[in-house]
Amino acid sequence: MAQLENSSNYVLAPSPGRKGLTRAVQGFDHNGNAVDLNVVEERPLTIYLNRREIVTAMTIGDYPEYLALGFLRNQGMLTDKDVVTAVDFDAEVETVVVRTEIETDHEDKLAKKTRTSGCAVGTVFGDMMAGLEGVALPQTPVKTSDLYALAAVINRTPSLYLEAGAIHGTVLCHGDRPLVYMEDVGRHNAVDKIAGWMLSEGITAQDKILYTTGRLTSEMVIKTAMMGIPVLASRSGFTAWGVDIAQQVGLTLIGRMKGQRFVCLAGEHRLIRDADPKAVADEPRKTGRKGAA
Repeated sequence: MAQLENSSNYVLAPSPGRKGLTRAVQGFDHNGNAVDLNVVEERPLTIYLNRREIVTAMTIGDYPEYLALGFLRNQGMLTDKDVVTAVDFDAEVETVVVRTEIETDHEDKLAKKTRTSGCAVGTVFGDMMAGLEGVALPQTPVKTSDLYALAAVINRTPSLYLEAGAIHGTVLCHGDRPLVYMEDVGRHNAVDKIAGWMLSEGITAQDKILYTTGRLTSEMVIKTAMMGIPVLASRSGFTAWGVDIAQQVGLTLIGRMKGQRFVCLAGEHRLIRDADPKAVADEPRKTGRKGAA
């Protein structure tokens, strides 16, 4: 596995200056002046499960082993019964092979694969809802003071997003501490990297919070629930199906979290409102959009 990087707050934090994640490109601004910009690199990564090719995803290329493990786990291709014997990354051919003690057969799922919503390339399967039938999320409470503290730290963390943009971030948190911050061109990839890290490190999910910079879509909700994490929060908004699924599985779904404000559209019973919103530094409201918050 990739070597963990330390920071003052995180177990694993973004490395915006890491070689190969961005490339300098010259362009011209609105006045016709030459400008130099760092833009995010994206490259294909082909994931194999034993001898079977599963998917080729577009990714920024960091932590490919975590991405492969997390993707397979979140798609139900790796279960608690499967014993992973090796995760082999070949940088030259941009391939990860996840090997298990007993080979599995996912031909039926491969026949039903569909594109994900959102940006970049991802893959989900037509029967992705089937894995939610037995999900029972823990009733772990979450303090609003922790949510405010997390947002304040995460939004100020040096990241590839702040360096170059065009990228999504997802953060695994415990209480008021952010633990692992992953970024990628697709928000689904960032979540899968966290799932892979949790699987490889044996990290439990019942007392965790997942924070994302992207929209709270059906796929984000499904992945969070499949990981066993009871709370999903974001600065961004919701999709109706994402809300419906969160209500169905009992996941606490918090969006539009900016400054003093947030909206909880599912699982409000977990919230312990121990913080006075007036004591939290606010962000100015946007204008010109009906219902902005």
